[in-house]
Amino acid sequence: MRALYTASTGMAAQEANVEIISNNIANMRTSGFKRSRAEFQDLLYQSMRRVGSATSDSGTVLPTGVDIGSGVKLVATPRVMSQGTVTSTEKPYDMAIKGDGFFQIDLPDGTTAYTRDGSFELDPNGQLVTAEGYTVQPGITVPSNATAVTISATGLVEATLPGQTAAQQLGQIQLARFINTAGLEAKGDNLFLETPASGTPLQDVPGGEGFGTVLQSYLEQSNVNAVTEISDLIAAQRAYEMNSKVVSSADQMLQSTSSMLR
Repeated sequence: MRALYTASTGMAAQEANVEIISNNIANMRTSGFKRSRAEFQDLLYQSMRRVGSATSDSGTVLPTGVDIGSGVKLVATPRVMSQGTVTSTEKPYDMAIKGDGFFQIDLPDGTTAYTRDGSFELDPNGQLVTAEGYTVQPGITVPSNATAVTISATGLVEATLPGQTAAQQLGQIQLARFINTAGLEAKGDNLFLETPASGTPLQDVPGGEGFGTVLQSYLEQSNVNAVTEISDLIAAQRAYEMNSKVVSSADQMLQSTSSMLR
């Protein structure tokens, strides 16, 4: 019976939906995390009576047809890149982007990754790095005797040194943005990678046209909304239950048919 297979695709789709929702909820407190959502498409149809086909030699056609669907499939899990809440951390090397853009990170294999997580630290050499020790472009090094470090809204990093009245410029943070942010590949560790779908990165200083600004001593929280996720979870659970009910009903119908043949 076709209904068994059709309902099973619905159950598999909602199982995947619950897995996506659970990952969103698990990362509610992950800095810079962007929630995902499940997108579905219907599967192929078997046409029992094709709409528009001729019904007589005089040229009359079927105004409607008979098409039997074969279920549903998961086709995409795009990221929702809306702005997360910005909160104060009182840590001098934490940075949040208010607006569009990603920090650029040098990976050990030489490739560039992109992140919204601005929870940065200094390595033993005084270089600005991520929590995993990856260098933040363009490789800013803070002198060990610096008494204060300031990062402007436009990404200019300056340090106050003993015996100097004027602040010393250490470097300029640059941001990157993409035509299709949903096309970025999630690598883990709060990092994204460029793909053919995302397009090549556009680079500029914070505050440039189309780019957000930088807030020092702040972090962007995840954009996961607990109420929305729980509502989606309940809807997915009910959809799964209804598909399982279809399986039970189809089984009962098959059981009734087989008992008639005895």
